Amino acid sequence: MPTFFNKISSLLKSKWVLWIIILIVLGVGGYFLFFYRSQTYQFVTVERGSIDESVSITGNTTPAESVSLTFGSSGIISRTYSDLGKQVWAGQVLAELNTNDLVAGLHQAQASVLEQQAKLQALQNGTKPIDASLAFIIAMRDAYLETETAVFRYADTIFTNGVSVNPVIKIRTQNQDEERSIETERLIVGEKLKKWKDNLANLNILSDSKTINYTKEIGNDAIISIAIFLDNLGTITANLNPNNSGSSQSEIDTDRTTINTAAQAVSTSASALQTAYTAWTSAPEDLNAQEAAVKAVEASVESAQAKIHNAQIVAPISGAITQFDAKIGQLASPNTPLISIMSDTGYEVDAGVSEIDIGKILLNNIVSITLDAFPNEIFSGAVFYVAPAETNVQGVISYQIKISFDKPDSRLKSGLTANIDIQTKHKDNVLILPQYAILQNDSGTFVEILENNIIKQNSVVLGITDQKGNVEVISGVTEGEQVFNIGLKVTQ
Repeated sequence: MPTFFNKISSLLKSKWVLWIIILIVLGVGGYFLFFYRSQTYQFVTVERGSIDESVSITGNTTPAESVSLTFGSSGIISRTYSDLGKQVWAGQVLAELNTNDLVAGLHQAQASVLEQQAKLQALQNGTKPIDASLAFIIAMRDAYLETETAVFRYADTIFTNGVSVNPVIKIRTQNQDEERSIETERLIVGEKLKKWKDNLANLNILSDSKTINYTKEIGNDAIISIAIFLDNLGTITANLNPNNSGSSQSEIDTDRTTINTAAQAVSTSASALQTAYTAWTSAPEDLNAQEAAVKAVEASVESAQAKIHNAQIVAPISGAITQFDAKIGQLASPNTPLISIMSDTGYEVDAGVSEIDIGKILLNNIVSITLDAFPNEIFSGAVFYVAPAETNVQGVISYQIKISFDKPDSRLKSGLTANIDIQTKHKDNVLILPQYAILQNDSGTFVEILENNIIKQNSVVLGITDQKGNVEVISGVTEGEQVFNIGLKVTQ
């Protein structure tokens, strides 16, 4: 053992061994430093493409029978496209109501969406919160200067030592109490002006809302006190005449004009300050209101599309027509079945949808189906029935739907477990981001970008999401823009 340690000690004393150790340490350290820094920022790119919103449920295959079809709304039948005994295919339009007014309403709703999105974009590109704060601080300083001028330049013309701790009014008052009161008021407004000025001096573009609001309240208090002070001075000068004042009428008129000018300046400053305050506080409220307006008109588009959809009878399954009572010119009611089809597909899928998702399901929604019996195949179909009433099983509420297969398949059997994805919405040519690139908090919904090496938050409006974790971005980003991958971002 001593011989072994002696050999180790001898090696460590060798210069070339020490240099090898140093190079290894530097190499490993440099690798990890480079690797760490290279991972500091990770971005995702805003892409344009298609997105599907879907509902995933499970069900079972059952033997298909027949379906009775009716319009989703009332109206006059304007067209029919089949007849009794004819063979029809899933997705084929069989009859439709007059939809001229509905189509016009859809076009109007789509135009409203473009208009409201443009207004939202203008707000997002307009005044930012930090700009609004700076504008309000400047407005407060302007109001202070106007108010200070009203006191020091105008009101103090009828005082001696107005800016001192012992201001003395130069004109005659009705009595000593009135004289002492107005001189005390002059002293108080001077102190409030100083407090307002000192707080304004501490404001800057980085001041928080609480500090800005506090300074605004100090300013309001000063303006109110000065307005009362000038009103009392106005009363004193109004009671003067050459007989009781020792002043000429010309001098009295000059004093009255001076006080009126000061009072008007203070009133103007108060109005300007309130206008600036309203603009400052309403900036984020305007943005939130416009985001809500965009969502409202988008809902109008969806409503118009649903009305047009309800004005058609579309074959949900392939088969033979066993009833066809739809006649052109006839008044149709949503409660009266007009067309029946006997299925030739052999089987359908029955499934239950939770009350959370049932509002998303519409007749003829496209469906992708995988069966446990054939795990490597995808079958296509469509929703052809949605139950109007709930099913209650041991206190659990669900709504039954029926799904047809687009093509018959001789391998299908009753009772097979079906995994179902129902496409409830599809949008093409939209901007898409992964959901983990989106930041949501009490202030709104944002993405983070790197602008001039500074992390910046941009407000965004979101649309639909898909099962893959992607989300549609209606506004706030542009195609190809790089945003922070917030969910995977490496922090230092």
